[in-house]
Amino acid sequence: MPTYLSSVSDCQSQANWVSKLTKSYYQDDQQAKLLHLQAEVDSLLQQLENLKHQRLAETNPKE
Repeated sequence: MPTYLSSVSDCQSQANWVSKLTKSYYQDDQQAKLLHLQAEVDSLLQQLENLKHQRLAETNPKE
């Protein structure tokens, strides 16, 4: 059974909690660099996965 927030103050309290959790501990320029590096890492990992699947397909062709 889903639970629902019972009041506006509960919603505000939850919003404050989420805000604190997502607060940046880095300066804006450092945060931007960090996010850019994370995106680059994700892209490189995806490329590695694609190469892995490609090589597996080449070594195990379907008969």
